[in-house]
Amino acid sequence: MIQVQKLIAACGLRRRTAAKTLGVTQPRVSDLLRGRIDLFSTDALINVRARLGTTVRLIAKVRRAA
Repeated sequence: MIQVQKLIAACGLRRRTAAKTLGVTQPRVSDLLRGRIDLFSTDALINVRARLGTTVRLIAKVRRAA
Protein backbone atom coordinates (compact mmCIF):
# COMPACT_ATOMS: atom_id res chain seq x y z
CA MET A 1 0.00 0.00 0.00
CA ILE A 2 2.80 2.41 0.89
CA GLN A 3 4.55 1.62 -2.38
CA VAL A 4 1.35 2.34 -4.31
CA GLN A 5 1.03 5.71 -2.57
CA LYS A 6 4.65 6.54 -3.39
CA LEU A 7 4.25 5.47 -7.03
CA ILE A 8 1.15 7.63 -7.50
CA ALA A 9 2.99 10.61 -6.00
CA ALA A 10 6.18 9.94 -8.01
CA CYS A 11 4.19 9.81 -11.24
CA GLY A 12 2.53 13.10 -10.30
CA LEU A 13 -0.92 11.63 -10.86
CA ARG A 14 -3.98 13.52 -9.69
CA ARG A 15 -6.87 11.43 -8.41
CA ARG A 16 -8.84 11.59 -11.65
CA THR A 17 -5.85 10.57 -13.78
CA ALA A 18 -4.81 7.92 -11.26
CA ALA A 19 -8.33 6.45 -11.32
CA LYS A 20 -8.28 6.28 -15.10
CA THR A 21 -4.77 4.77 -15.19
CA LEU A 22 -5.55 2.21 -12.48
CA GLY A 23 -8.99 1.29 -13.79
CA VAL A 24 -10.71 2.17 -10.52
CA THR A 25 -13.01 4.92 -9.29
CA GLN A 26 -11.78 8.15 -7.71
CA PRO A 27 -13.12 7.09 -4.28
CA ARG A 28 -11.01 3.92 -4.56
CA VAL A 29 -7.93 6.06 -5.30
CA SER A 30 -8.80 8.13 -2.23
CA ASP A 31 -8.96 4.92 -0.18
CA LEU A 32 -5.52 3.93 -1.52
CA LEU A 33 -4.04 7.31 -0.66
CA ARG A 34 -5.55 7.22 2.83
CA GLY A 35 -3.99 3.82 3.48
CA ARG A 36 -7.30 1.97 3.84
CA ILE A 37 -5.62 -1.39 3.27
CA ASP A 38 -8.59 -3.21 4.83
CA LEU A 39 -10.64 -2.32 1.74
CA PHE A 40 -8.28 -4.02 -0.74
CA SER A 41 -7.45 -7.62 -1.42
CA THR A 42 -3.87 -8.64 -2.14
CA ASP A 43 -4.94 -9.31 -5.71
CA ALA A 44 -6.33 -5.79 -6.11
CA LEU A 45 -3.11 -4.22 -4.80
CA ILE A 46 -1.01 -6.37 -7.14
CA ASN A 47 -3.18 -5.27 -10.08
CA VAL A 48 -2.78 -1.62 -9.10
CA ARG A 49 1.00 -1.98 -8.89
CA ALA A 50 1.09 -3.70 -12.28
CA ARG A 51 -0.96 -0.90 -13.85
CA LEU A 52 1.57 1.58 -12.47
CA GLY A 53 4.23 -0.23 -14.48
CA THR A 54 6.01 -2.05 -11.68
CA THR A 55 6.96 -5.68 -11.46
CA VAL A 56 5.36 -7.60 -8.63
CA ARG A 57 7.02 -10.66 -7.18
CA LEU A 58 5.20 -12.82 -4.67
CA ILE A 59 7.21 -15.25 -2.55
CA ALA A 60 5.43 -17.89 -0.52
CA LYS A 61 7.36 -19.93 2.02
CA VAL A 62 6.27 -23.23 3.47
CA ARG A 63 6.44 -23.33 7.21
CA ARG A 64 8.19 -26.46 8.36
CA ALA A 65 6.76 -28.48 11.21
CA ALA A 66 8.78 -28.36 14.42
